[in-house]
Amino acid sequence: MTTLHSWTEAACAELGVQADDGAIRAVLDLARDVAHQIERPAAPVSAFLLGLAVGGGQPLAAAAEQLRALAAGWPASEPGDAGR
Repeated sequence: MTTLHSWTEAACAELGVQADDGAIRAVLDLARDVAHQIERPAAPVSAFLLGLAVGGGQPLAAAAEQLRALAAGWPASEPGDAGR
């Protein structure tokens, strides 16, 4: 069992929620793409926003794909433009 798997199980138990492997993979993929295409601090914020969208009734896969597409089309940052 990986540390991530152990942490996920413990966090789910603590919060009284369930998360399947597909949901975890979707969040990890989104965070990876946003961290590389936007900037690293945008990754956890995007994951949080994804959670808000899903909690509000949007399908996980569709909401994650919307954010990944937004990140893919985001203009490249210029040197010294860290806090855009």
